[in-house]
Amino acid sequence: MATDVLDVAFVVPGSGPSGIYGPSCWASGRLAVSEINEVGGILGREVRLRAVDGGRSPLEVATEVDSMVASGSVSAVSGWHTSAVRQAVASRLRGRVPYIYTALYEGGERTPGVFLTGETPAGQVRPAMAWMARELGVRSWCLVGSDYVWPRASARAARAYAGSVGAEIRDEVYVDLGTQEFGPALRRVERSHAQGVLMFLLGSDAVQFNRAFTEMRLNDRCVRLSPLMDENMLLATGAANTEELYSAAGFFEALGTAHGLDFERRYLARMGPTAPAITSPGESCFEGITLLSHLAAAAGSTDVPAMSCVSDSVAYEGPRGAVQVRNRHLLQRIYLARADGLEFDVLAEISGGV
Repeated sequence: MATDVLDVAFVVPGSGPSGIYGPSCWASGRLAVSEINEVGGILGREVRLRAVDGGRSPLEVATEVDSMVASGSVSAVSGWHTSAVRQAVASRLRGRVPYIYTALYEGGERTPGVFLTGETPAGQVRPAMAWMARELGVRSWCLVGSDYVWPRASARAARAYAGSVGAEIRDEVYVDLGTQEFGPALRRVERSHAQGVLMFLLGSDAVQFNRAFTEMRLNDRCVRLSPLMDENMLLATGAANTEELYSAAGFFEALGTAHGLDFERRYLARMGPTAPAITSPGESCFEGITLLSHLAAAAGSTDVPAMSCVSDSVAYEGPRGAVQVRNRHLLQRIYLARADGLEFDVLAEISGGV
């Protein structure tokens, strides 16, 4: 591998239920790389992204990434993918190269060499539940999630938070990834008489759930709160199916901060008017490559122990505003938004950042 090039295994979904996030992830990743390379790359090395389809099985993804690292064809790993994929990749890498994981996740990752830019339940789900109880009087929930680690671990966290925010969890339902039939789950929601549904569903699965939810007219009696509901998912869901649908995240295209508007301007200037929608999963991939560059600059190296030693000194301003690293996680502000047709209306900052 040429020493003047830093190749990054860019693991983003190109297939499966989370494939809906892929185009925005790629566009935002390319923007980050182009801007970094314009100012000299990372430690003087040109950055290049090497595609890995993160929508496949965790074993397939981890095997491919492991092979790329073992052969020396990549010097870092980054991208948005599920926690099941992250666990498989992290266990194979064992800290050999820096791994910047950008998706929201359930919290608790401590594998050496893994740095995380995404939201966790403590800063996202808990304050969102508290806001919904305080502002909307939503004090009973039914949890609906995909059957893998992020939904199940996040649901455990939500149960632990319920009492402290004045709420109760009345039922907990899981479906297979890629399911097309939400009837049984929705009947459980209906029988629970909960005031809200806390959704831990991925991409196209959440889209199908939202459509079926409205078809059963559950939106007449029940709000929905999702920690993973981006602009692409709203478009796919359709304006008729987004009534009383809420989301919490560190970034929304509609946020309207100076940092966010500047990111949007640069994104559209670089990618053009036909670029994929600006979304939270996509922006997280920009954040991941940006964090990699700051960690390398602070350490003077892409060596994992060196990066880990200096990581808590890393702070910068990006699309999410001022952020900083603590315990290899990115501290950031979290916002709550309500769907307004096919767009988000940001209502409040619910969790402080730096």
